[in-house]
Amino acid sequence: MEAHLASGQTRLVQDVQIHLDWLNKQIKELEHRINDHIDRHPDLKRDAELLRSIPGIGDTTIAKVLAYAGDVRRFTNAKALAAFIGVTPRQRVSGSSVKGRTMMSRTGHNELRRALYMPSLVARHHNPILKTFGDRLSTTGLAPKAIVGAVMRKLAHLIYGVIKSGQPFDANFNHSTLAIQDSI
Repeated sequence: MEAHLASGQTRLVQDVQIHLDWLNKQIKELEHRINDHIDRHPDLKRDAELLRSIPGIGDTTIAKVLAYAGDVRRFTNAKALAAFIGVTPRQRVSGSSVKGRTMMSRTGHNELRRALYMPSLVARHHNPILKTFGDRLSTTGLAPKAIVGAVMRKLAHLIYGVIKSGQPFDANFNHSTLAIQDSI
């Protein structure tokens, strides 16, 4: 719009502004319809409230997780959800040798993995558990993008944990009582 204003095309600026206003109205209407759909279904509403308790996850991410993953309880454990999303580690192997560093598998649900990227960046700074986790990985010399991938995986585990348990996120949860195979 600034380019059109600078060139003196005021009529075009008005048309662009009208179109932007229409697009914003459509976005708000779609968000309202999505929220209404979640509110009308008690199971979705309960799951959305549980997900909202995790610092770093907002309404857009909640809608995408509920839409793309479906009922998270269908997965046998948190590792299965992480594999579905495609945030599990994968080693590079060739024959009998292991070559290179471990990387994210990326063989899962592309849109759900993309939906968790920005929330993992936010959670890395605002979620106390993920902040501690990310700081620990950072001190070991892990690359910044690898830390984001690890935080995405841990976020998938938190999503599974709060929905499966039916309990909201608790940063003071005692992790020492969990067995290693619980994947949290």
